[in-house]
Amino acid sequence: MTVFTIGYEGLDIDAFVSLLARHGVGTVVDIRELPLSRKPGFSKKALASMLSLSGLDYVHMVDLGCPKPVRDGYREDGDWKRYTSSFLKHLKAQSVAIGELAELVQSSTCALLCYEADFNYCHRSMVADAVSKHCGANIEHIAARAKASASRQLGFA
Repeated sequence: MTVFTIGYEGLDIDAFVSLLARHGVGTVVDIRELPLSRKPGFSKKALASMLSLSGLDYVHMVDLGCPKPVRDGYREDGDWKRYTSSFLKHLKAQSVAIGELAELVQSSTCALLCYEADFNYCHRSMVADAVSKHCGANIEHIAARAKASASRQLGFA
């Protein structure tokens, strides 16, 4: 049992869906508090529609998104340590949502979705850790940029 994470930064919708298919993902769990995007295809309705056309399920779990005050604080000071501490406090209060996500992970191959390409600087890694502790799922971060860069270096892109 594996829970995947993926950020769509640097991807178009077709490349995003292709990555999901390559990893056998059946359900995309959107953990953005506000599932809006300036990138075409990544706002809630458009994304859910595209995923459905591709045979994938879409679930939005607003309670696992990063609260606006935490995001705003990080934008102001760039202090990742403070951001992490603040988000983990929020996450501790989301045991019901973590339990629901753990159940979903046990019944479907899920990918936690957020924007940032680097999972090391995204709340989805903390959500994945919480789910892993809850149900024992392995975590795999889908690294779109590294694969794209490697393809370019080898002359495939």
